[in-house]
Amino acid sequence: MARVLSRDPVDIENILALNPRKQTHATLHSTAAKKQVKKQWKRNSDKSCSNCEKLENNFDDIKHTTLSERGALREAMRCLKCADAPCQKSCPTNLDIKSFITSIANKNYYGAAKMILSDNPLGLTCGMVCPTSELCVGGCNLYATEEGPINIGGLQQFATEVFKAMNIPQIRNPSLPPLEDMPEAYHVKIALLGAGPASLSCASFLARLGYSNITIFEKQEYAGGLSTSEIPQFRLPYDVVNFEAELMKDLGVKIIFSKGLAMHGMTLRTLKEDGYEAVFIGIGLPEPNRDSIFQGLRMDQGFYTSKDFLPLVAMASKPGMCACHSPLPSIHGTVIVLGAGDTAFDCATSALRCGARRVFVVFRKGFTNIRAVPEEMELAKEEKCEFLPFLSPRKVVLRGGQIVAMEFVRTEQDNEGNWKEDEDQVVRLKADVVISAFGSVLSDNKVREAMTPIKFNRWGLPEVDLETMQTSEPWVFAGGDIGGLANTTVESVNDGKQASWYMHRYIQSLHGIAVSTVPELPLFYTPIDLVDISVEMAGLKFPNPFGLASATPTTSSSMIRRAFEAGWGFAVTKTFSLDKDIVTNVSPRIVRGITSGPMYGPGQGSFLNIELISEKTAAYWCKSVAELKADFPNHILIASIMCSYSREDWTELSKMAEVAGADALELNLSCPHGMGERGMGLACGQDPELVRNICRWVRQAVQIPFFAKLTPNVTDIVNIAMAAREGGADGVTATNTVSGLMGLKADSTPWPAVGGGLRTTYGGVSGNAIRPIALRAVSAIARALPGFPILATGGIDSAESGLQFLHSGASVLQVCSAIQNQDFTVIDDYCTGLRALLYLKSIEELEDWNGQSPATMRHQKGKPVPRIADLMGKKLPSFGPYLEQRKKIIAENKLKLKEQSIAAALPEKKHFFPKKPIPAIKQLNSLPVPVAGLNSSPSLFSTLLLRRVGQHSSNQKKHSRSLRLQRCNLGQNLPSRM
Repeated sequence: MARVLSRDPVDIENILALNPRKQTHATLHSTAAKKQVKKQWKRNSDKSCSNCEKLENNFDDIKHTTLSERGALREAMRCLKCADAPCQKSCPTNLDIKSFITSIANKNYYGAAKMILSDNPLGLTCGMVCPTSELCVGGCNLYATEEGPINIGGLQQFATEVFKAMNIPQIRNPSLPPLEDMPEAYHVKIALLGAGPASLSCASFLARLGYSNITIFEKQEYAGGLSTSEIPQFRLPYDVVNFEAELMKDLGVKIIFSKGLAMHGMTLRTLKEDGYEAVFIGIGLPEPNRDSIFQGLRMDQGFYTSKDFLPLVAMASKPGMCACHSPLPSIHGTVIVLGAGDTAFDCATSALRCGARRVFVVFRKGFTNIRAVPEEMELAKEEKCEFLPFLSPRKVVLRGGQIVAMEFVRTEQDNEGNWKEDEDQVVRLKADVVISAFGSVLSDNKVREAMTPIKFNRWGLPEVDLETMQTSEPWVFAGGDIGGLANTTVESVNDGKQASWYMHRYIQSLHGIAVSTVPELPLFYTPIDLVDISVEMAGLKFPNPFGLASATPTTSSSMIRRAFEAGWGFAVTKTFSLDKDIVTNVSPRIVRGITSGPMYGPGQGSFLNIELISEKTAAYWCKSVAELKADFPNHILIASIMCSYSREDWTELSKMAEVAGADALELNLSCPHGMGERGMGLACGQDPELVRNICRWVRQAVQIPFFAKLTPNVTDIVNIAMAAREGGADGVTATNTVSGLMGLKADSTPWPAVGGGLRTTYGGVSGNAIRPIALRAVSAIARALPGFPILATGGIDSAESGLQFLHSGASVLQVCSAIQNQDFTVIDDYCTGLRALLYLKSIEELEDWNGQSPATMRHQKGKPVPRIADLMGKKLPSFGPYLEQRKKIIAENKLKLKEQSIAAALPEKKHFFPKKPIPAIKQLNSLPVPVAGLNSSPSLFSTLLLRRVGQHSSNQKKHSRSLRLQRCNLGQNLPSRM
């Protein structure tokens, strides 16, 4: 029997059976059957603890906030980019969060990292361990939505991790003189005690200010302080801390290990005698707060404080932290952890990784009083730690010198809110190990004596001015835990940042130099920031290739002023005309597009506008041009003008703009709505002959360069560009908006709808939706007219999209919709992004990157996925019973690795440097985009087709040209479609 051609083979049909099918009836499956089936497909963990995952020696990342590139981009797009962002106000270091999220959304990961590290030198550490739910995330306006707040910590971690992979050094502020030319005050000796977050931050900012003789003294053999010794590897790997310390050392800061306060005779007095003019104390609180019931208990009996236990875990699990090769603490049986702070939960989750069978977290108050952030508590809960509230420790029970149990009494809260212990309610819990996490203190008398002569407060800590971070001795500053106010890593970082400015002011005052009362701490810089992105085109020098298009962002000259202050390289004024052609705009006239679906807020994929040209007079714009050029002589200002098809009008208006001081002109021959009915804009720009004539008139009238702004609403834009060049234009702008109708409501009402009659017109579509059209236009013109300047516009919303246009043949780039989506400050993101893209092109080690995107690893939820095939020789799915098998295989492998000693040191850091010249922007657009088929002979079919289309269109062209001439001559009398 012959095979039926309209059916696929059986094996293909079997595969296609998985495709969706139209439902014709309700399905029926028994509850018993569904209970069994669901087990085969589950991806989340089973709640039953009988199958608990073995975590011993598993220090892989467990943070919920970790993101892959895909996850980071989707999360960044959700951000509202609030103008007065509450997240920034909630961040101790005052990170410009909306700006770094904007950079991530634009795939400018270097720009995001630069923004983060400029305000927080420990930006990667804080991205991993910050209690964001209590800080920035707690203030996010999206907390009030169904989707929830932005994962700010995860985005911060992602951006700084990508920068870490770039392996690029930090450099001094490029505006500073060379080290040898710095004033004497910048060569004084500065000491920082302790290499924790506060000191690393303080030293980084002092080095950025220009100080060259900075030394950190650290009593341990590693940097990072408590971030290294007390935050577990699965939350904060040591190579992260080391990366940030190396960035600081790039600026010349020295770290001397195994030397600290009260060690080898070091005191504040000896530092003064050794010539140190300023000292920062950032030693933390090194001793545990030990309850009296634990006096005399030792680790070999089963008792640890958090300051005993966590450093032992860290040294055994953090590669590169030290060369000690120490094993993990031997924990077995049942563990009780006392406390309700972040440290207590770190102890609990670490105990599981040291072999504990069960872990109980016991605390005096209720769940609503837990001091730990929800993220920490949730992680411990997921790992099957048990929580026991309302219990206060009373007694440790020993048998044979070993801990076997603990006794507690019940705590209760009275009506006045006071907590009381009820001695009649006694609870006894069996335990093999007890870990106390009751906080830290400064109790070492030798350390206190070494800090003489500074004064101490009633809590036994140095008296510190909370604004300047100065102690009772003006030359001594303190911050972090020892300052008495910082409770988190990020707050310690901010203490160091705050102290650095006031240390700078103090040191300069010693040398008789006045310093601004307004803090001016330098930003973070790398060699990327030295890349030249200036452009020369048509005899004009552009500071950077990004400028404002003639559109809503240039509605007034005050807006252009703000744009120049923000850093835009050039601007094209809103199109203006002679007074006789002045217009009045309607409202509403700009609406969001529907191309992105039901997405609101910033990040709109398109807009539609029915806005006409400027309502302001030519005199207003000419005066504005003169003012702006006087204040911003190095910025390029282009006057956009429009007239009807009249030589006298074009001559008069172009001369007015030239006399006003405009650097160049843009001839608007392309406005797709409203102006065509007046015989202007599109009515002139669709005919090569009219374009050629207008360009000739302007060329004869002025000496400055001018560019014809082209419309995409033509059959062949190249013909229009050729006509402009033949008419004497110095270049073209490609392209204006695409004519379109954005949408209709269910009752057929158009949007936008104007007036009581709810009328509309075909408007101009802009934004990302028209980028493919604009790219095609730019590349086609560049191929047909090599070397002819092109000002590209149409969907440029990032450095990455701008680079696409530059590769396509554009000379400079005009932006509009992206500014409507956000604000003028996006220029900083565009410039840093373009510099980074150009710089990374020259680094051979990153050749497998796509722009700023590293190669994608195998991952789930942003975390690397082990290759089970490498461990057992075959693949396994990641769901149902296979998921449990995968976990078991990974757990067994971790136990095998436990017997092997971890690497004693991190690999030697070697920065990546360019091994070939960094490309200039001019080189990018010198080679047109290769288009398939353009250089090959057309087929017979396409030849015949082109002939037939050509014969048909030639007749239409003659007819449409005569109509356009009539409209240009009589256009002012034609009715608008409004």
